[in-house]
Amino acid sequence: MSEADAATSVNVAEKLGFKSGDLIQEFGYDDDVDFDLRDDIEDLTGSELLDEDDHDVVDAVIFWWRDGDGDLVDTLMDSLTTLSEGGVVWVLTPKSGRPGYVSPAEIQEAAPTAGLHLTTSAGVSKDWSATRLVSKKNK
Repeated sequence: MSEADAATSVNVAEKLGFKSGDLIQEFGYDDDVDFDLRDDIEDLTGSELLDEDDHDVVDAVIFWWRDGDGDLVDTLMDSLTTLSEGGVVWVLTPKSGRPGYVSPAEIQEAAPTAGLHLTTSAGVSKDWSATRLVSKKNK
């Protein structure tokens, strides 16, 4: 990876609102995740991503969500159990045309049921898009 590419990808981690010292929990890890983005988040925060079994209170949650992964509402609810007040959830989904693509409407429908509000979406890599969700009371 060139220096310019590295700077761009770190900017993606910053664009997601992560900062040094943040604890980030990851759900849905598999061999298709964007490893560069994961590395950039860990480099920026200064710590490894916590897995689904960790019970520490975290500043943010990222989860890789693909079509066929199960019930999105249940997964969103699970991701909130360790999220600090004011924390954010980033739902990372394959971009349109990629295997496992999830319609943005699916996230828009699931979020309110889980007590979350969709605030923004962004492309974060060649294959993945991200949707930012926050607690309804933290709009």
